Amino acid sequence: MAIDPDKLNATAMRMIADVAAAATGPLIVLGERLGLFRALAAHGPLSSQELAARTGCHERYLREWLNTLVAAEYLQYERTTARYSMSAEQAACLADPDSPVAITGGYYGIMALYHDEPKVEEAFRTGKGIGWGDHHGCLFCAAEKFFGPGYKANLVEHWLPQLDGVVDKLRRGARVADVGCGHALSTRLMARAFPNAEFDGIDYHPPSIAHATELAASWGLSNIHFRTGGASDFDGSYDLITFFDCLHDMGDPVAIARHVRQRLAPGGTWMVVEPAAGDSVADNINPIARAFYAFSTMVCVPVSLSQPGRAALGAQAGPAQTLEVIRAGGFGDARVVATSPTNFVIAARV
Repeated sequence: MAIDPDKLNATAMRMIADVAAAATGPLIVLGERLGLFRALAAHGPLSSQELAARTGCHERYLREWLNTLVAAEYLQYERTTARYSMSAEQAACLADPDSPVAITGGYYGIMALYHDEPKVEEAFRTGKGIGWGDHHGCLFCAAEKFFGPGYKANLVEHWLPQLDGVVDKLRRGARVADVGCGHALSTRLMARAFPNAEFDGIDYHPPSIAHATELAASWGLSNIHFRTGGASDFDGSYDLITFFDCLHDMGDPVAIARHVRQRLAPGGTWMVVEPAAGDSVADNINPIARAFYAFSTMVCVPVSLSQPGRAALGAQAGPAQTLEVIRAGGFGDARVVATSPTNFVIAARV
């Protein structure tokens, strides 16, 4: 097969750009951890020496870091003064953890992927799974940091109001189970917004539950109770059960849907939030799907394959397949009620 030189060059340059992006990833994490982005956003333009004075970091390291981020077009550089700064748009993505477009969490996740590559290589060869708790620790904070901005922007103000009658129940004092809660940002946001409601945060990863308990206490929330448990072994009766970005990770999601159906009080609602996706590969040729497919290969499919059932839906299962699973679990009324750049939301009732 003959090689087209122009197409070859375009392919090579696209891959070089990806190498550059991958190499920049750890520097994004460093910038977030060391407060470099925040300092530049609040006080820039700054020289490397001025940034060193404000952050206590070594100037020579900072100078190389700054130049990398300028080359990536993530920072601004003033040639005449040799100072660095951030545009409002760059600051929104990198310096403000509460911004709806905060992106640094994705880079924490990428660090976990590289750490876990040897485990995933072995899984490719054997077909075995990798449990959630067996992944690198960066993954657990990455999940909150990456999905958190979308939850903060949408959960209370936009998603919950799309669930018929649910907000009124929460205001009066509903009982809620947030299953697969992880560090429980979703649980904390709801508990803070609806102090009369009672929330159970449930996750099968003990370190995440321990950290979630600490975070809830730091927020002064007394209406959340945490416990370690799986998605099909919790009991009680709930007006609202929520699954945030976790149903596709589960080994037997249909069995779990049946269990959720049994745990809902009469008139109760199951809220399922899943990663944004189309219903076919052809619908998923875009940067967000590319990222989600990568995380699905390295994390979501291995986690599902580590559990009984081994359904391995993957993070790009899409609305149609997710609805099929939910309906197979006994929910006659299930539909997509909201979308965002990173998620779609399903409301399901018996």
